Amino acid sequence: MREKIVPIEVTPEMMKMLEICKKNKSINPELYTQYDVKRGLRDINGKGVLAGLTEIGEIHAYDTLSDGSSKPCDGKLYYHGYDVEDLIKGFIRDKRFGFEEVTYLLLFGELPNKNELDIFTKTLSHMRTIPPSFVRDIIMQAPSKDMMNALSRGVLTLLQLIAQFPLLSVYGYQAFKYYHENDSFIVHAPKPELSTAENILHMLRNDSQYTELEARILDIALILHAEHGGGNNSTFTTHVVTSSGTDTYSTVAASLGALKGPKHGGANIKVTQMFEDMKKNIKNWNDDKEIEQYLSDLLNKKAFDKSGLIYGMGHAVYSLSDPRANVFKSFVESLSKEKGREDEFNLYSRVERLAPQVIASERKMYKGVSANVDFYSGFVYS
Repeated sequence: MREKIVPIEVTPEMMKMLEICKKNKSINPELYTQYDVKRGLRDINGKGVLAGLTEIGEIHAYDTLSDGSSKPCDGKLYYHGYDVEDLIKGFIRDKRFGFEEVTYLLLFGELPNKNELDIFTKTLSHMRTIPPSFVRDIIMQAPSKDMMNALSRGVLTLLQLIAQFPLLSVYGYQAFKYYHENDSFIVHAPKPELSTAENILHMLRNDSQYTELEARILDIALILHAEHGGGNNSTFTTHVVTSSGTDTYSTVAASLGALKGPKHGGANIKVTQMFEDMKKNIKNWNDDKEIEQYLSDLLNKKAFDKSGLIYGMGHAVYSLSDPRANVFKSFVESLSKEKGREDEFNLYSRVERLAPQVIASERKMYKGVSANVDFYSGFVYS
């Protein structure tokens, strides 16, 4: 018989203790300016700061002018010198899945020829298995509601990470559905002839069915999230932890801990939750004024989680635009038509258009902010 998991009740006494902690442990924001202390990977104006060097991923967010000053420009992301947008255009044109090819590029510094790619893909397929005892003793023993926690636990006990991450993700999600949502627990074995994106969907769906468009969009998502040049929180964490000389698995587990946060990789979850709240509280999804008021309420801590944030907007590194969001959007629109969710996509589009204006009006320093890749990825994954 399945053991029932009972949540801990939050009592008034516990809330009082939390308020005491917040009161006595907060830092005066003015001290950051006084001592020129950076807030993580952002400066006081919200602009990204230089945190290290890498030859793998390069981000172009500013043009250098003749006088040495910099000017914001549309963002570009490069993997070992290759424009990610150009890579994706090639994959789409040739109707092939590209994540494995991009993974090879990130690992070895150059694109593979056909023979090298075949060998690499077959190697990943061969390693894409985990022992049955692992599913029982690790994944099913203590299923987490947060996939980052499930992945971190799995990473610390497994090798062959690239090949096995999809299995950890899907099986962890299935365990969550079984224990926390009273759903059936179904485990599909991966198929060697399928790409990484196709295998994720094959293992995720109870009937193993998915459309060609779904697989293509997931493949693009995997490519866009594969690397970010050490310039965001989780990749920077990788640099910090590896500098101690520790092992790969401890490093990846630490990076997952950084990625989990709602201001980083967890942002797409927050975007989805924010829009669910938005859909409940905005009566007319086509009314710009009503949407602007909701966005203003978000910034003024009157709506949703009262954090003062519009999730999915802005980035610590890019200035005018996130190229990953630009690539993603056109494919998301096609997916919304396939799934009959055009109205919801139009709401996302309106928020993407209106949010920068509201932010510019409410917070002058953030003028020019735009949607990042998490803005639409939450819609896709839902």
